[in-house]
Amino acid sequence: MSKGQDSILIGMLLLLVAAPATAQVAGGVSGSVGGGVGGGLGAPAKEQAQADRAYQRGTKALDERQWEKAISAFDEVAKTSPRADGALYWKAYAQNKLGRRTEALAAIAELEKSFPNSRWINDAKALEVEVRQATSQPVSPESETDEDLKLMAINSLMHSEPERALPLLQKVLAGSNPPKVKERALFVLSQSGSPRAREIVAEVARGKSNPDLQRKALQYLGLFGGTASRQVLAEIYDSSTDPGVKRSILQSFMVAGERDRLLAAARQEKAPELRKVAIQQLGVMGAQAQLWELYQAESSTEVKKAILKGMFVGGNGEKLAELARSEKDPSLRRAAIQSLGLVDKKYGDALVAIYSSDSDKAIRKAVQKALFVQGNDKALIEIARKETDPELKKHAVQVLSIMGSKEAKDYMLEILNK
Repeated sequence: MSKGQDSILIGMLLLLVAAPATAQVAGGVSGSVGGGVGGGLGAPAKEQAQADRAYQRGTKALDERQWEKAISAFDEVAKTSPRADGALYWKAYAQNKLGRRTEALAAIAELEKSFPNSRWINDAKALEVEVRQATSQPVSPESETDEDLKLMAINSLMHSEPERALPLLQKVLAGSNPPKVKERALFVLSQSGSPRAREIVAEVARGKSNPDLQRKALQYLGLFGGTASRQVLAEIYDSSTDPGVKRSILQSFMVAGERDRLLAAARQEKAPELRKVAIQQLGVMGAQAQLWELYQAESSTEVKKAILKGMFVGGNGEKLAELARSEKDPSLRRAAIQSLGLVDKKYGDALVAIYSSDSDKAIRKAVQKALFVQGNDKALIEIARKETDPELKKHAVQVLSIMGSKEAKDYMLEILNK
Protein backbone atom coordinates (compact mmCIF):
# COMPACT_ATOMS: atom_id res chain seq x y z
CA MET A 1 0.00 0.00 0.00
CA SER A 2 1.35 3.50 -0.82
CA LYS A 3 1.95 6.26 1.70
CA GLY A 4 -0.96 8.13 0.15
CA GLN A 5 -3.27 5.19 0.77
CA ASP A 6 -1.97 4.94 4.33
CA SER A 7 -2.89 8.58 4.86
CA ILE A 8 -6.34 8.02 3.44
CA LEU A 9 -7.01 5.09 5.77
CA ILE A 10 -5.68 7.01 8.77
CA GLY A 11 -7.94 9.91 7.86
CA MET A 12 -10.95 7.63 7.68
CA LEU A 13 -10.14 6.14 11.08
CA LEU A 14 -9.76 9.61 12.59
CA LEU A 15 -13.11 10.59 11.10
CA LEU A 16 -14.79 7.55 12.62
CA VAL A 17 -13.23 8.29 16.02
CA ALA A 18 -14.43 11.88 15.86
CA ALA A 19 -17.89 11.01 14.53
CA PRO A 20 -19.83 11.18 17.84
CA ALA A 21 -18.89 14.83 18.26
CA THR A 22 -20.54 15.73 14.97
CA ALA A 23 -23.79 13.83 15.31
CA GLN A 24 -25.74 16.95 16.28
CA VAL A 25 -25.43 18.60 12.88
CA ALA A 26 -28.54 18.83 10.73
CA GLY A 27 -29.85 15.36 11.21
CA GLY A 28 -26.32 13.99 11.65
CA VAL A 29 -23.39 15.03 9.48
CA SER A 30 -21.36 12.12 10.81
CA GLY A 31 -24.22 9.70 10.36
CA SER A 32 -24.65 10.67 6.75
CA VAL A 33 -20.97 10.57 6.05
CA GLY A 34 -20.69 7.19 7.71
CA GLY A 35 -23.60 5.89 5.69
CA GLY A 36 -21.87 6.90 2.51
CA VAL A 37 -18.43 5.65 3.44
CA GLY A 38 -18.55 2.99 6.09
CA GLY A 39 -22.20 2.33 6.72
CA GLY A 40 -23.73 1.39 10.06
CA LEU A 41 -23.65 -2.07 11.53
CA GLY A 42 -26.92 -3.84 12.20
CA ALA A 43 -27.59 -5.19 15.68
CA PRO A 44 -26.39 -8.78 14.95
CA ALA A 45 -23.22 -7.44 13.30
CA LYS A 46 -22.55 -5.16 16.27
CA GLU A 47 -22.98 -8.04 18.69
CA GLN A 48 -20.62 -10.18 16.62
CA ALA A 49 -18.03 -7.39 16.50
CA GLN A 50 -18.29 -6.96 20.27
CA ALA A 51 -17.84 -10.72 20.78
CA ASP A 52 -14.84 -10.76 18.43
CA ARG A 53 -13.21 -7.96 20.42
CA ALA A 54 -13.82 -9.88 23.65
CA TYR A 55 -12.31 -13.00 22.06
CA GLN A 56 -9.21 -11.01 21.07
CA ARG A 57 -8.95 -9.62 24.61
CA GLY A 58 -9.13 -13.17 25.90
CA THR A 59 -6.36 -14.50 23.65
CA LYS A 60 -4.20 -11.47 24.47
CA ALA A 61 -4.73 -12.16 28.18
CA LEU A 62 -3.70 -15.78 27.63
CA ASP A 63 -0.48 -14.69 25.96
CA GLU A 64 0.20 -12.37 28.90
CA ARG A 65 -0.73 -15.11 31.40
CA GLN A 66 -3.49 -12.97 32.87
CA TRP A 67 -5.72 -15.94 33.50
CA GLU A 68 -8.56 -14.18 35.35
CA LYS A 69 -8.89 -11.59 32.58
CA ALA A 70 -8.92 -14.37 30.01
CA ILE A 71 -11.67 -16.25 31.86
CA SER A 72 -13.79 -13.10 32.09
CA ALA A 73 -13.41 -12.30 28.38
CA PHE A 74 -14.11 -15.84 27.17
CA ASP A 75 -17.06 -16.15 29.54
CA GLU A 76 -18.58 -13.15 27.78
CA VAL A 77 -18.02 -14.70 24.36
CA ALA A 78 -19.37 -18.11 25.41
CA LYS A 79 -22.79 -16.64 26.23
CA THR A 80 -23.75 -15.35 22.78
CA SER A 81 -21.10 -15.69 20.08
CA PRO A 82 -20.82 -18.24 17.25
CA ARG A 83 -17.28 -18.68 18.61
CA ALA A 84 -18.65 -19.94 21.93
CA ASP A 85 -17.04 -23.37 21.50
CA GLY A 86 -13.57 -21.86 21.17
CA ALA A 87 -14.28 -19.54 24.09
CA LEU A 88 -15.23 -22.49 26.30
CA TYR A 89 -12.00 -24.27 25.38
CA TRP A 90 -9.79 -21.30 26.26
CA LYS A 91 -11.83 -20.61 29.40
CA ALA A 92 -11.09 -24.18 30.54
CA TYR A 93 -7.44 -23.72 29.58
CA ALA A 94 -7.14 -20.59 31.76
CA GLN A 95 -9.01 -22.22 34.66
CA ASN A 96 -6.60 -25.14 34.52
CA LYS A 97 -3.65 -22.73 34.67
CA LEU A 98 -5.10 -21.31 37.90
CA GLY A 99 -5.52 -24.79 39.35
CA ARG A 100 -9.31 -24.54 39.18
CA ARG A 101 -9.51 -27.96 37.61
CA THR A 102 -13.07 -28.83 38.58
CA GLU A 103 -14.25 -25.68 36.82
CA ALA A 104 -12.02 -26.47 33.84
CA LEU A 105 -13.55 -29.93 33.51
CA ALA A 106 -17.03 -28.41 33.77
CA ALA A 107 -16.24 -25.98 30.92
CA ILE A 108 -14.90 -28.85 28.79
CA ALA A 109 -18.04 -30.89 29.54
CA GLU A 110 -20.21 -27.94 28.49
CA LEU A 111 -18.26 -27.65 25.25
CA GLU A 112 -18.64 -31.36 24.48
CA LYS A 113 -22.35 -31.33 25.33
CA SER A 114 -23.34 -28.11 23.58
CA PHE A 115 -21.07 -28.46 20.55
CA PRO A 116 -20.58 -32.20 19.90
CA ASN A 117 -19.54 -31.56 16.28
CA SER A 118 -17.19 -28.69 17.04
CA ARG A 119 -13.68 -28.68 15.64
CA TRP A 120 -12.53 -27.81 19.16
CA ILE A 121 -13.47 -31.27 20.46
CA ASN A 122 -10.07 -32.84 19.77
CA ASP A 123 -8.30 -29.96 21.51
CA ALA A 124 -10.76 -30.26 24.40
CA LYS A 125 -10.10 -33.99 24.80
CA ALA A 126 -6.34 -33.38 24.91
CA LEU A 127 -6.83 -30.66 27.49
CA GLU A 128 -9.14 -32.90 29.54
CA VAL A 129 -6.42 -35.57 29.75
CA GLU A 130 -3.95 -32.95 30.95
CA VAL A 131 -6.39 -31.57 33.54
CA ARG A 132 -7.21 -35.02 34.93
CA GLN A 133 -3.54 -35.96 35.12
CA ALA A 134 -2.86 -32.81 37.12
CA THR A 135 -5.90 -33.11 39.40
CA SER A 136 -3.89 -34.20 42.39
CA GLN A 137 -0.96 -31.89 41.68
CA PRO A 138 -0.52 -28.36 43.06
CA VAL A 139 -0.15 -25.41 40.73
CA SER A 140 3.54 -24.87 39.99
CA PRO A 141 4.51 -21.30 38.99
CA GLU A 142 7.86 -22.61 37.76
CA SER A 143 6.10 -24.64 35.06
CA GLU A 144 4.96 -21.43 33.35
CA THR A 145 8.46 -21.03 31.92
CA ASP A 146 7.77 -24.12 29.80
CA GLU A 147 5.89 -21.93 27.34
CA ASP A 148 8.90 -19.66 26.86
CA LEU A 149 11.11 -22.67 26.39
CA LYS A 150 8.71 -24.04 23.78
CA LEU A 151 8.86 -20.74 21.89
CA MET A 152 12.64 -20.83 21.95
CA ALA A 153 12.67 -24.44 20.80
CA ILE A 154 10.27 -23.70 17.95
CA ASN A 155 12.46 -20.84 16.76
CA SER A 156 15.48 -23.12 16.80
CA LEU A 157 13.64 -25.62 14.61
CA MET A 158 13.88 -23.16 11.74
CA HIS A 159 17.42 -24.46 11.33
CA SER A 160 16.77 -28.12 12.12
CA GLU A 161 16.40 -31.01 9.73
CA PRO A 162 12.78 -30.94 8.48
CA GLU A 163 12.22 -34.66 8.99
CA ARG A 164 13.14 -34.35 12.66
CA ALA A 165 11.30 -31.07 13.19
CA LEU A 166 7.93 -31.91 11.63
CA PRO A 167 6.72 -34.51 14.17
CA LEU A 168 7.60 -32.15 17.02
CA LEU A 169 5.78 -29.25 15.43
CA GLN A 170 2.74 -31.44 14.75
CA LYS A 171 2.75 -32.45 18.41
CA VAL A 172 2.75 -28.79 19.43
CA LEU A 173 -0.22 -28.12 17.14
CA ALA A 174 -2.16 -31.10 18.52
CA GLY A 175 -1.41 -30.43 22.19
CA SER A 176 -2.98 -28.07 24.73
CA ASN A 177 -0.58 -25.21 24.17
CA PRO A 178 -1.40 -21.48 24.38
CA PRO A 179 -2.35 -19.60 21.19
CA LYS A 180 1.00 -17.95 20.56
CA VAL A 181 2.88 -21.27 20.82
CA LYS A 182 0.60 -23.01 18.32
CA GLU A 183 0.69 -20.02 15.99
CA ARG A 184 4.49 -19.95 16.14
CA ALA A 185 4.63 -23.64 15.25
CA LEU A 186 2.33 -23.00 12.30
CA PHE A 187 4.47 -20.02 11.29
CA VAL A 188 7.60 -22.20 11.29
CA LEU A 189 5.85 -24.79 9.13
CA SER A 190 4.68 -22.13 6.67
CA GLN A 191 8.27 -20.88 6.33
CA SER A 192 9.66 -24.34 5.62
CA GLY A 193 10.53 -25.46 2.14
CA SER A 194 9.51 -29.02 3.00
CA PRO A 195 6.61 -30.38 0.91
CA ARG A 196 5.26 -32.16 3.99
CA ALA A 197 5.33 -28.92 5.99
CA ARG A 198 3.27 -27.22 3.27
CA GLU A 199 0.85 -30.14 3.35
CA ILE A 200 0.39 -29.72 7.11
CA VAL A 201 -0.32 -26.00 6.75
CA ALA A 202 -2.78 -26.76 3.94
CA GLU A 203 -4.52 -29.39 6.09
CA VAL A 204 -4.97 -26.88 8.90
CA ALA A 205 -6.23 -24.31 6.36
CA ARG A 206 -8.78 -26.84 5.10
CA GLY A 207 -10.23 -27.11 8.62
CA LYS A 208 -8.46 -30.13 10.08
CA SER A 209 -7.79 -28.21 13.28
CA ASN A 210 -9.57 -25.64 15.41
CA PRO A 211 -10.96 -22.49 13.73
CA ASP A 212 -8.37 -20.16 15.30
CA LEU A 213 -5.49 -22.07 13.74
CA GLN A 214 -7.38 -22.36 10.47
CA ARG A 215 -7.57 -18.58 10.19
CA LYS A 216 -3.83 -18.32 10.83
CA ALA A 217 -3.08 -21.00 8.24
CA LEU A 218 -5.17 -19.15 5.65
CA GLN A 219 -3.27 -15.97 6.47
CA TYR A 220 0.13 -17.67 6.20
CA LEU A 221 -0.73 -19.26 2.87
CA GLY A 222 -1.40 -15.78 1.49
CA LEU A 223 1.71 -14.28 3.07
CA PHE A 224 4.29 -16.95 2.34
CA GLY A 225 2.82 -19.39 -0.14
CA GLY A 226 3.53 -19.56 -3.85
CA THR A 227 1.29 -20.54 -6.73
CA ALA A 228 0.41 -23.91 -5.19
CA SER A 229 -0.62 -22.29 -1.90
CA ARG A 230 -2.82 -19.75 -3.67
CA GLN A 231 -4.47 -22.61 -5.52
CA VAL A 232 -5.20 -24.26 -2.16
CA LEU A 233 -6.82 -21.03 -1.00
CA ALA A 234 -8.98 -20.94 -4.14
CA GLU A 235 -10.08 -24.54 -3.63
CA ILE A 236 -10.98 -23.90 0.00
CA TYR A 237 -12.92 -20.78 -1.00
CA ASP A 238 -14.94 -22.68 -3.60
CA SER A 239 -15.78 -25.54 -1.24
CA SER A 240 -16.41 -23.62 1.99
CA THR A 241 -19.79 -22.46 3.28
CA ASP A 242 -18.27 -20.56 6.23
CA PRO A 243 -18.41 -16.77 5.61
CA GLY A 244 -15.58 -16.20 8.11
CA VAL A 245 -13.30 -18.61 6.24
CA LYS A 246 -14.17 -17.01 2.91
CA ARG A 247 -13.53 -13.54 4.32
CA SER A 248 -10.08 -14.65 5.53
CA ILE A 249 -9.27 -16.07 2.10
CA LEU A 250 -10.30 -12.86 0.36
CA GLN A 251 -7.91 -10.97 2.62
CA SER A 252 -5.18 -13.49 1.80
CA PHE A 253 -5.87 -13.03 -1.92
CA MET A 254 -5.25 -9.31 -1.44
CA VAL A 255 -1.96 -9.95 0.39
CA ALA A 256 -0.90 -12.40 -2.34
CA GLY A 257 -1.75 -9.92 -5.12
CA GLU A 258 -4.50 -12.12 -6.58
CA ARG A 259 -6.49 -9.44 -8.41
CA ASP A 260 -8.11 -11.86 -10.83
CA ARG A 261 -9.41 -14.12 -8.07
CA LEU A 262 -10.75 -11.12 -6.12
CA LEU A 263 -12.41 -9.81 -9.26
CA ALA A 264 -14.01 -13.21 -9.85
CA ALA A 265 -15.34 -13.24 -6.27
CA ALA A 266 -16.66 -9.68 -6.64
CA ARG A 267 -18.55 -10.76 -9.78
CA GLN A 268 -19.73 -14.25 -8.90
CA GLU A 269 -20.05 -14.52 -5.11
CA LYS A 270 -23.68 -15.10 -4.10
CA ALA A 271 -23.39 -13.52 -0.63
CA PRO A 272 -23.58 -9.70 -0.90
CA GLU A 273 -21.39 -9.15 2.15
CA LEU A 274 -18.60 -11.28 0.69
CA ARG A 275 -18.88 -9.47 -2.63
CA LYS A 276 -18.36 -6.25 -0.70
CA VAL A 277 -15.29 -7.69 1.05
CA ALA A 278 -13.80 -8.68 -2.32
CA ILE A 279 -14.48 -5.18 -3.64
CA GLN A 280 -12.90 -3.63 -0.56
CA GLN A 281 -9.76 -5.75 -1.01
CA LEU A 282 -9.55 -4.65 -4.64
CA GLY A 283 -9.64 -1.07 -3.39
CA VAL A 284 -6.80 -1.73 -0.94
CA MET A 285 -4.77 -3.22 -3.82
CA GLY A 286 -5.38 -0.12 -5.92
CA ALA A 287 -7.17 -2.16 -8.59
CA GLN A 288 -9.04 0.87 -9.91
CA ALA A 289 -9.48 -0.39 -13.47
CA GLN A 290 -11.16 -3.54 -12.14
CA LEU A 291 -13.40 -1.49 -9.82
CA TRP A 292 -14.52 0.75 -12.66
CA GLU A 293 -15.24 -2.31 -14.79
CA LEU A 294 -17.36 -3.72 -11.95
CA TYR A 295 -19.18 -0.44 -11.42
CA GLN A 296 -20.24 -0.17 -15.05
CA ALA A 297 -21.58 -3.73 -15.12
CA GLU A 298 -23.25 -3.73 -11.69
CA SER A 299 -27.01 -3.29 -11.23
CA SER A 300 -27.22 -3.36 -7.42
CA THR A 301 -27.14 0.07 -5.79
CA GLU A 302 -25.71 -1.34 -2.57
CA VAL A 303 -22.88 -3.10 -4.38
CA LYS A 304 -22.17 0.06 -6.36
CA LYS A 305 -21.85 1.93 -3.07
CA ALA A 306 -19.33 -0.67 -1.96
CA ILE A 307 -17.39 -0.06 -5.18
CA LEU A 308 -17.38 3.67 -4.45
CA LYS A 309 -15.86 2.87 -1.06
CA GLY A 310 -13.24 0.78 -2.84
CA MET A 311 -12.45 3.75 -5.07
CA PHE A 312 -12.08 5.91 -1.98
CA VAL A 313 -9.74 3.41 -0.28
CA GLY A 314 -7.63 3.38 -3.45
CA GLY A 315 -7.57 7.18 -3.58
CA ASN A 316 -9.30 7.39 -6.97
CA GLY A 317 -10.52 10.95 -6.60
CA GLU A 318 -10.75 11.58 -10.35
CA LYS A 319 -13.27 8.81 -10.92
CA LEU A 320 -15.22 9.75 -7.78
CA ALA A 321 -15.38 13.37 -8.97
CA GLU A 322 -16.66 12.20 -12.35
CA LEU A 323 -19.40 10.11 -10.72
CA ALA A 324 -20.25 12.89 -8.27
CA ARG A 325 -21.01 15.05 -11.30
CA SER A 326 -22.63 12.59 -13.69
CA GLU A 327 -24.18 9.63 -11.81
CA LYS A 328 -27.94 9.50 -12.46
CA ASP A 329 -28.91 7.72 -9.23
CA PRO A 330 -29.18 10.42 -6.50
CA SER A 331 -28.16 8.08 -3.69
CA LEU A 332 -25.04 7.02 -5.59
CA ARG A 333 -24.21 10.63 -6.39
CA ARG A 334 -24.40 11.47 -2.69
CA ALA A 335 -22.22 8.46 -1.85
CA ALA A 336 -19.65 9.57 -4.45
CA ILE A 337 -19.67 13.11 -3.06
CA GLN A 338 -19.21 11.89 0.50
CA SER A 339 -16.34 9.60 -0.52
CA LEU A 340 -14.76 12.43 -2.52
CA GLY A 341 -14.72 14.52 0.65
CA LEU A 342 -12.56 11.87 2.29
CA VAL A 343 -10.03 11.44 -0.50
CA ASP A 344 -8.15 14.75 -0.60
CA LYS A 345 -8.74 18.44 0.04
CA LYS A 346 -7.57 19.19 -3.51
CA TYR A 347 -11.03 18.10 -4.69
CA GLY A 348 -12.62 21.00 -2.85
CA ASP A 349 -13.01 23.01 -6.06
CA ALA A 350 -14.80 20.08 -7.71
CA LEU A 351 -17.21 19.91 -4.77
CA VAL A 352 -17.87 23.65 -4.88
CA ALA A 353 -18.54 23.41 -8.63
CA ILE A 354 -21.10 20.64 -8.01
CA TYR A 355 -22.74 22.78 -5.32
CA SER A 356 -23.00 25.74 -7.71
CA SER A 357 -24.42 23.74 -10.61
CA ASP A 358 -26.92 21.53 -8.79
CA SER A 359 -30.18 22.78 -7.29
CA ASP A 360 -31.06 19.55 -5.45
CA LYS A 361 -31.01 20.25 -1.70
CA ALA A 362 -29.95 16.75 -0.76
CA ILE A 363 -26.98 16.96 -3.13
CA ARG A 364 -26.04 20.39 -1.81
CA LYS A 365 -26.19 19.17 1.79
CA ALA A 366 -24.02 16.21 0.81
CA VAL A 367 -21.46 18.66 -0.63
CA GLN A 368 -21.49 20.69 2.59
CA LYS A 369 -20.84 17.53 4.59
CA ALA A 370 -18.03 16.52 2.26
CA LEU A 371 -16.41 19.92 2.65
CA PHE A 372 -16.78 19.55 6.42
CA VAL A 373 -14.98 16.20 6.28
CA GLN A 374 -12.21 17.85 4.25
CA GLY A 375 -11.88 20.55 6.88
CA ASN A 376 -12.51 23.01 4.07
CA ASP A 377 -13.83 25.86 6.19
CA LYS A 378 -13.04 28.55 3.60
CA ALA A 379 -15.27 26.93 0.97
CA LEU A 380 -18.06 26.42 3.51
CA ILE A 381 -17.86 30.04 4.65
CA GLU A 382 -18.15 31.25 1.05
CA ILE A 383 -21.14 28.95 0.52
CA ALA A 384 -22.81 30.20 3.71
CA ARG A 385 -22.28 33.84 2.74
CA LYS A 386 -23.76 33.40 -0.74
CA GLU A 387 -26.55 30.94 0.06
CA THR A 388 -30.05 32.46 -0.16
CA ASP A 389 -32.01 29.34 0.79
CA PRO A 390 -32.62 29.63 4.58
CA GLU A 391 -32.52 25.87 5.13
CA LEU A 392 -29.22 25.37 3.30
CA LYS A 393 -27.68 28.46 4.88
CA LYS A 394 -28.62 27.21 8.35
CA HIS A 395 -27.15 23.79 7.54
CA ALA A 396 -23.86 25.38 6.43
CA VAL A 397 -23.67 27.45 9.61
CA GLN A 398 -24.38 24.39 11.76
CA VAL A 399 -21.55 22.52 10.06
CA LEU A 400 -19.18 25.45 10.53
CA SER A 401 -20.18 25.82 14.19
CA ILE A 402 -18.47 22.54 15.11
CA MET A 403 -15.34 22.89 12.98
CA GLY A 404 -13.44 24.90 15.58
CA SER A 405 -11.03 26.64 13.20
CA LYS A 406 -10.13 30.33 13.54
CA GLU A 407 -11.85 31.11 10.24
CA ALA A 408 -15.05 29.35 11.35
CA LYS A 409 -15.03 31.18 14.72
CA ASP A 410 -14.46 34.52 12.96
CA TYR A 411 -17.47 33.77 10.76
CA MET A 412 -19.59 33.05 13.85
CA LEU A 413 -18.60 36.47 15.20
CA GLU A 414 -19.42 38.02 11.83
CA ILE A 415 -22.95 36.58 12.10
CA LEU A 416 -23.36 37.91 15.65
CA ASN A 417 -22.19 41.39 14.70
CA LYS A 418 -24.74 41.77 11.91
